[in-house]
Amino acid sequence: MSETKNAANGNTGNTGNTGNTVRTGTPSAGPGLDISRRKLLGTVGAVGVGGLALGAAGGAAAYAAVEGPDDTSPLASVGSTEVMFHGKHQAGISTPLQSTGHLIAFDLAPGAGRKEAAALMRRWSTTARALMAGEPSGSADTGVALDAGPSSLTVTFGFGHSFFDRTQLTDRRPAQLDPLPDFSSDQLDARRSNGDLWVQIGADDALVAFHALRAIQHDAGAAATVRWQMNGFNRTPGATAKPMTARNLMGQIDGTNNPKPADPDFDERIFVPDTAQPAWMAGGSYAVVRRIRMLLDTWEKLPLTEQEQAVGRRKSDGAPLSGGTETTKLQLDKFGPDGKPVIALNAHARIAAPEQNGGAAMLRRAFSFHDGIAADGTPDAGLLFVAWQADPLKGFVPVQRKLDRGDALSAFLRHEASGLFAVPGGPRAGEYVGQRLLES
Repeated sequence: MSETKNAANGNTGNTGNTGNTVRTGTPSAGPGLDISRRKLLGTVGAVGVGGLALGAAGGAAAYAAVEGPDDTSPLASVGSTEVMFHGKHQAGISTPLQSTGHLIAFDLAPGAGRKEAAALMRRWSTTARALMAGEPSGSADTGVALDAGPSSLTVTFGFGHSFFDRTQLTDRRPAQLDPLPDFSSDQLDARRSNGDLWVQIGADDALVAFHALRAIQHDAGAAATVRWQMNGFNRTPGATAKPMTARNLMGQIDGTNNPKPADPDFDERIFVPDTAQPAWMAGGSYAVVRRIRMLLDTWEKLPLTEQEQAVGRRKSDGAPLSGGTETTKLQLDKFGPDGKPVIALNAHARIAAPEQNGGAAMLRRAFSFHDGIAADGTPDAGLLFVAWQADPLKGFVPVQRKLDRGDALSAFLRHEASGLFAVPGGPRAGEYVGQRLLES
């Protein structure tokens, strides 16, 4: 196991047996790394010692230092963090959550098949490896991220159910990729669902993420066209005084009960074992992707106590209503003076708890989104839900079925798009993502 630490926010995570290495810290000066203080304008003025925001005087001093034409210093740690492209698993699954994300699905162009798909995956892998290392994407690089370091960039690739029909590889399509069942809360837009190919991009700098997005779109060339794209965000590293679980747009701490890489059964729950079939999915995972609109105008009118009862946790610190701190185990059998369960029977935390679902668990790695105001005048905002598991029929499906039948949050959520993608294991040195499928 290898421990990783982002010095900008003090957030320490354990990569477990992911096979992807994360390089942190300050790069030494050298070719391509002699980085002037001008490049720190977006980070040094906002992040101080230990990741705390500088005061007005500190910010002004940092800005003045940036203007020194001959003064040089290394890249700040937020920008210097590099996630390795090669490894047992693809990056972007157990990688610590980044502040900016893009989800994009492609369909292969008419007439494109296995040969064109292999060439595309080779191009995409070459580009992703370079960008994740903080290098230009090639001769057509736009220069958007010219001044930045890797910034924890990850680019993750997956295949949808229809990909195997288009490439005549249906005999190698995993059973786990069968379409998800219908749920009563679904109001899905087919135009923003599914797709032949799926790409997840994450970074701790918005320009670095956008640069990768444009490079991936450019590399698609005539082989594939964009089916849909969704843009998301999370809290920026260093924005809180100490590392914290992310909050969603309802203001709730979201992700407390996520499996941890240090858990002894983490790999078993999240990654496909080496002995599984089809063999090309060894070390891979399955991603359930959902655009979940939050009815924020309605939610925000609820009194705090009713919001907490619907979730089953305190809004202030994420602690269960049964007591303790955020990480305290739920006491589902605790009753109040009125004889009712302290955590309501329809509370989201109760229904989604692994112990209520035969141990079913998934690694939720979501981004928030806000796409302006909808036609009805309400915020078009919510959660780009991305859940990782070794088998969606044992992870997402049983939990969502229970939530669909009686989750108190359902009245404030609208599932508007959905997709399921097979994400193969990480490429070995010299390989491209999906090579074991497309060339076996």
